[in-house]
Amino acid sequence: MSETGTTTAATAARADEVLAEIERAVVGKRAALEQILTGVLAHGHILIEDLPGMGKTLIARSFATVFGLDFTRVQFTPDLLPADLLGSTVYEQSTGEFVLRKGPVFTHVLLADEINRTPPKTQSALLEAMAEGQVSIDGTTHRLAEPFLVLATDNPIEYEGTYPLPEAQLDRFCLRVRLGYLPADGEVEMLRRRLRRGAEPERLCAVLTPADLLLMRESVESVSVHADVLDYVVTLADATRNHHQVDVGASPRAELDLVQLARGRALLAGRDYVIPEDIKALTSPAWAHRVALRPEMWVRRVRPEQVLADLLDRTPVPRVGPSS
Repeated sequence: MSETGTTTAATAARADEVLAEIERAVVGKRAALEQILTGVLAHGHILIEDLPGMGKTLIARSFATVFGLDFTRVQFTPDLLPADLLGSTVYEQSTGEFVLRKGPVFTHVLLADEINRTPPKTQSALLEAMAEGQVSIDGTTHRLAEPFLVLATDNPIEYEGTYPLPEAQLDRFCLRVRLGYLPADGEVEMLRRRLRRGAEPERLCAVLTPADLLLMRESVESVSVHADVLDYVVTLADATRNHHQVDVGASPRAELDLVQLARGRALLAGRDYVIPEDIKALTSPAWAHRVALRPEMWVRRVRPEQVLADLLDRTPVPRVGPSS
């Protein structure tokens, strides 16, 4: 087997180990877990948008534990200041020097819980961290841990006392994941597990080290993408920009993220090449939160997911396989 094939197979195997370990604590969310893992492999940040009590914090903490990463949770509130998130320099009387008191952003996995509950000034404090892996405090730039991942949660139905994320912030998230309710048998299994384990929470084990995760991310670069698939992505993006119901279409960053996500999905499937089905499966999770519809569409209850589904149905799909 080629070196690339070995790397692809090894990454797929490690990914299966990660998902299997997380599923010891998280019941019936395999599709959502695969999406999040795909986003992690693609060097992306993930927005988890769903109702309270759906397991968003549990999933974030589980990924951090299984990856062997440091985890910090920040509850975003209306009075949260940028310094509360990033940190600040303070004067130490004992030494006569200014020292940096690091904020919670100095971690591997940052759970920004209910990110839309804090004002735009604090939301924007994350932009540099998410885009460049660094923060600027009092004119000095500080590198963040590697890897650095933001998992943000957002309640889609409660608007009182919230600050909707601006487009610039939304565009930093490569994926928006929705968990949804479990089917009835899944909820029964969840309750049974709770009764079996007692009051103690499920204790997960670290399957990877931070270095292992970085190697898995590097293996994404070995996944090939045919020129016709790239043309397919550009055609879809152009279609969003010229659709009569869309005000702002997919950005170039959204195109780049979609291609990287497709490469990550191919790896999870044990392939070293992207197929059009990878693009189709990820277009809505990667773009729906970035496509802004015209105001009248909200009155008609048209959602970006519906527009993207229509574009996917109408756009010719290239024929691409392993020998292309």
